[in-house]
Amino acid sequence: MEDREPELILVFSGKRKSGKDYVTTLIQERLGPDVCCVLRLSGPLKEQYAQEHGLDLDQLLGSGPYKEQYRADMIYWGENKRRQNPGFFCHLATKGAQQPVWVVSDARRLSDLQWFWSKYPRQTHSVRVQSSEKTRQQRGWSFTTGVDDAESECGLDSGVEFDWIITNEADAPSLDKQLQPILTLAKETAVLAHLSIISQ
Repeated sequence: MEDREPELILVFSGKRKSGKDYVTTLIQERLGPDVCCVLRLSGPLKEQYAQEHGLDLDQLLGSGPYKEQYRADMIYWGENKRRQNPGFFCHLATKGAQQPVWVVSDARRLSDLQWFWSKYPRQTHSVRVQSSEKTRQQRGWSFTTGVDDAESECGLDSGVEFDWIITNEADAPSLDKQLQPILTLAKETAVLAHLSIISQ
């Protein structure tokens, strides 16, 4: 099956424990798996890293101490891969995606966004999920040198004008309310994509 061009790409970024995965899963639930797929750039990165280092992929994909043990080295290894080919992990993550709406849950660097902007300029929109340090600490985050001050956490802190900023905090407007314009755009896009397939 040849890869189908997406109609809409929502590229999400945010700090550790800001709730990116929670928000992107919520979007997929609202749109349904036939319309929307969640793509994780860290998925192929961890897969390749696990293969090359003989590690347990399931544990690397989880959120436990096993992943944390290898995180700094995995970041360093990933940087080297990206230096050789900035779109390496983006290309692997999007392979085989067939849905009209792609949600990329974990862009970390400007090169990630640039890859989508250059390959899919019409479809790509950027979304930032943000939470205060206090809220992130309540979710289990603590500052780790070599991780939280590395490009993988700070690469999109400045220099990008995001299309949407979602504040994932208890005292912020509800996520449903904040996500409404994004979901409306995605639903309209999916309907148009469906109609164009029928008319072909």
